[in-house]
Amino acid sequence: MKFSVLEKSLIQNLETSIRDVTPGVMVRAYQNGRLVCDVSVGTTYAYYDLASLTKIIFTVQAMMLAFEEKKWDLDSKVKAFLPWYQHEHTRIQDLLTHSSGLVWWKPFYKELNLAETWQKRREHLRKMIESLELTPQDVSVYSDVGFLLLGFILEAFYQKDLVSIWNDIKALFYEGTTLEFHPRNQTNLRSNLFAPTEECPWRGKLLQGEVHDENTWALGGVSTHAGLFGSIDDMGWYMLHLRSQILGIAKYFIKLKTTQAFVKRARPEGRGDWSLGFMMPTPGKSSCGGYFSLNSIGHTGFTGTSMWYDPKSDLAVSVLSNRLVYGRENRSFVELRPLIHNWIVEGLKKSSL
Repeated sequence: MKFSVLEKSLIQNLETSIRDVTPGVMVRAYQNGRLVCDVSVGTTYAYYDLASLTKIIFTVQAMMLAFEEKKWDLDSKVKAFLPWYQHEHTRIQDLLTHSSGLVWWKPFYKELNLAETWQKRREHLRKMIESLELTPQDVSVYSDVGFLLLGFILEAFYQKDLVSIWNDIKALFYEGTTLEFHPRNQTNLRSNLFAPTEECPWRGKLLQGEVHDENTWALGGVSTHAGLFGSIDDMGWYMLHLRSQILGIAKYFIKLKTTQAFVKRARPEGRGDWSLGFMMPTPGKSSCGGYFSLNSIGHTGFTGTSMWYDPKSDLAVSVLSNRLVYGRENRSFVELRPLIHNWIVEGLKKSSL
């Protein structure tokens, strides 16, 4: 396989950097819609647990479609669609910008009865979320719980379960990809095609082809905050899809005006680096490194995944890894990820000289 100067340099940097950080890493980048980097280093796999990339690939896309269909607007309150929700002033956009005051995470899986149907487990989850109090803060606090609540909102919008809603979203936007949930934590594919994540003490096994996130697993493998699996090809497709939406260069079911409303900053500076569901760079400590513009959007995943797109330079980068194999407390990947983005930008600058 013939590599470009950029790819050769990136491979060299990664080979000397991933030891004790992650077993392997896959990186793909597009500039101006053209593939400029596609490398794999170490032990890599066909499919990865995308973790919180589920939030942007599934949930934000579904909320964007619902917005386009006028099912909600920026002033819509959660309680208007979920009468059981006790906090009257919480807006849907507060959930997308992680500014609702909901706790960042709860071990719901410890309370769910795994012998019950997934429908009954979701009903139990609803009751647990219903009882949660808010802790309002000036700054956004990243919350999986807020995105779990968005799942109930989507079900109210469409009067369907999450699997059916995902199937509709996939048919509209991701047809032809292998992006998929694993309902009942099962897949028809061989487990060794999937990057292992962790030797889980709670589940008593090495997770491979089963979602790592405990709450999603306990809910039957499908959720609005985690659960999707996919390949580097899928991430490439998603990046080009998102780029097309943002630039308005393809016909979609969502108008350019709606997409632009979702990808622009939605929180005041200093109070949270968020658009409607997408992360935005935090100056000096962003996971997309030091070169991406402040208008960039993206997201990271706990398993060692990420996607960032900079509309200013028209550069999109996705990283897939299974860094959790080396333990949850291993934070070295957090330091490596921005370097990967820096190396790509620097390599592109050199190749243009």
